[in-house]
Amino acid sequence: MIVLTARTSIDDTVASLEGGADDYMAKPFAFAELLARIKLRVRTEEPAGSLETSTFVNGPLRLELLTRRFFVDGAEIELSTREFDLAHFFMENVDLVLSREQLLARVWGYDFDPGSNVVDVYVRYLRNKIGTQWFSTVRGVGYRMPRSV
Repeated sequence: MIVLTARTSIDDTVASLEGGADDYMAKPFAFAELLARIKLRVRTEEPAGSLETSTFVNGPLRLELLTRRFFVDGAEIELSTREFDLAHFFMENVDLVLSREQLLARVWGYDFDPGSNVVDVYVRYLRNKIGTQWFSTVRGVGYRMPRSV
């Protein structure tokens, strides 16, 4: 992910890179430079042939990054782009408590309104589609996806 922004402070750059961005470009920037950075990222990406890096499994749940498909007990569940990204973040962090702020930053980006209840809404969507047992509310903190036994 390459962050394109008008923010130029070192704090913003560090926060973006620590938050998972691969690169950071402040406006104004030359399109040729952006294109060169994209080509570099594509060229240096690891091959996605490994199941460990392209598929996440938690008991009966399976998320396939390359095909952007999600399965429960082998049955495919249709997820929107945001639902898939949210499920992906949960499956990368099984058993960890994820704050609303972490979820907003990862799935919706840094510029999203932190006072919004969008995380709660999308967790409810996932509970309805996948099952309520897969998303525990940690009161006052956020949510956790428990590890399947």
